[in-house]
Amino acid sequence: MSGAVGATATGPGPARTTTLVTGPVRSGKSRHAEDLLRDHGDVLYVATGRPADPSDPEWSRRVADHRAQRPGTWRTLETTDVVGAIDAAAGPLLVDCLGTWLTALVDDVGWEDLVTAAAAVRREADRLVDALCAARVPVVVVTNEVGWSLVATTASGRMFQDELGRLNALVAGVAARVHLVVAGRVVDLSDAPVVPREPRPRTLDA
Repeated sequence: MSGAVGATATGPGPARTTTLVTGPVRSGKSRHAEDLLRDHGDVLYVATGRPADPSDPEWSRRVADHRAQRPGTWRTLETTDVVGAIDAAAGPLLVDCLGTWLTALVDDVGWEDLVTAAAAVRREADRLVDALCAARVPVVVVTNEVGWSLVATTASGRMFQDELGRLNALVAGVAARVHLVVAGRVVDLSDAPVVPREPRPRTLDA
């Protein structure tokens, strides 16, 4: 398993400084992502979820717990402008996470028109990939794996599953390193085969 991400660490993918960390809820993926940058004191933590809210004590506790486990020298930026944060970064960046980022994108468009929302997500996904490929600083991106078992019962839930799955595959396809975290265990997928984005032409036996 790869250790901490160095200041100039690069890999074979087009996004040569990017590590994608994915996994289900409470798998330990955020802790693992933070550990990858443990040797850096100047990390910018890009939080894409909604800020702490006094009207939601449980969510506020979650936000506080996440802050408490990060080094005191790290800075936090609460924003959904992930592309802007990557473009402006002068040092290591940790983005947590793509699932809440996607939710915010759809919130901006509105959940009533899922076709338009999905199109907006795909445009922003392409911009994100371009930014990651252009990055020259270490970037660790956290995301969620959803839909491993049950299919969502609502159209909006199914759209979220579909678009997050596409987004994860898009980022994984360019990232130098991809780590899957399940039940507190880390599996390095960096050298695993990549599924083609389009089906290969079928050939018939003569």
